[in-house]
Amino acid sequence: MSFNRLLLLGRLALQDLWHDRIISFCTISSLVAVIAPLLLLFGLRFGIVSQLQQDLANDPRNLEIRMLSSGSYEPRWVGQLRQRADVGFVIGQTRSLNTLADLQTDGSHFIENAEVIPTGDGDPLLGRLTLHRPAEVILTQEAARRLAVKVGEPVALRVSRQFEGRREWGRATLTVAGILPATYFNRPALFTRPELLLRMEHFRDGYAVPELGISSGAPLNDRPPRYARVRLYASDIDRVAGLERDLRAQRIETASRLADIENVKSINRVLGVIFNTIAATALIGCIASLVGSFIAGVDRKRKDIAVLRLLGFTGPAVGLYVIVQGCLLSLLAYVGGYGIYLGASRIFNQSLAGSQATDRLLCQITPGHSAFALALTLIVALLVASIGAYRAIRIEPAQSLREV
Repeated sequence: MSFNRLLLLGRLALQDLWHDRIISFCTISSLVAVIAPLLLLFGLRFGIVSQLQQDLANDPRNLEIRMLSSGSYEPRWVGQLRQRADVGFVIGQTRSLNTLADLQTDGSHFIENAEVIPTGDGDPLLGRLTLHRPAEVILTQEAARRLAVKVGEPVALRVSRQFEGRREWGRATLTVAGILPATYFNRPALFTRPELLLRMEHFRDGYAVPELGISSGAPLNDRPPRYARVRLYASDIDRVAGLERDLRAQRIETASRLADIENVKSINRVLGVIFNTIAATALIGCIASLVGSFIAGVDRKRKDIAVLRLLGFTGPAVGLYVIVQGCLLSLLAYVGGYGIYLGASRIFNQSLAGSQATDRLLCQITPGHSAFALALTLIVALLVASIGAYRAIRIEPAQSLREV
């Protein structure tokens, strides 16, 4: 078929739709009644689930796997754990008793038994906060508030022990390199390189630790470190279950937020079933309605189609004529349905904005989703219009005109 013939065919299809504009409007309205609610329903599902998943992924506490019992782990075991693909961050910890220290800035700002937590590069809890020198530490917001200290200012750390019947104090002067917001950790604590915790443990075990100002006690003699537990974070929320299962297989009792992760996945599955069921039901009803509309339209225009055949249009050309009309109607219906979705989703988001802690959207679809919905609409239109086209091709011009 020549290009001019195709242009003529398209122009005739448009003029025919405009001539029967009331019927065309009814067909478009029936499609809009299906497309708009489906877009709105999918936007709510995607917006709610994506927000829950984003909250899970952005909260490092959901990636953490806590070891509930103490053991004795060599650095080699920690290194092997670090090499696993499902491990995002791991660092050795000393015994719980040795992770507490007193902090002081002056005579009126003092914290007893503050937590001392080991950290390193890539710690998900600290985000972009990093330590560049051994004497640097990162304070939590609560610790910084109680000590009245800012970034760059010194903090004195003090630990005590009983040694040969007398009490000894180990001291170290540290520099605040950053302050961790209270979003994920609101207790008074400091994050430091693991070497400081090992010195504190060696000090309390009766060894001489010159870095803490203590020369009394047994020499270390390059004593290899051993860890009571580790700070462990999975690489993503989907790896938490497998990593926790492997640790329990080694008889290591753990705890995590796996239940919260599974709840979000369960919500996604339930909403998926609901949406797919409603979408399938609406799609079946829409297809049935369109099939009836196209067949009735072809039967109503039998004489017009017969005239087209007599004017030189072949059977495939007449079938294409019907398909073009179906695609045009569906395209207009999608534009109308998408416009209604935009208005309704804005109302949803504005109405629910007061109940949200953030300004994120609860009803939204991506450009990719919009393109997929448009493609699906056109595919359905092609399939349904093909049935009407097949019926139009089978029309015999002589038989139809004989009825005039």
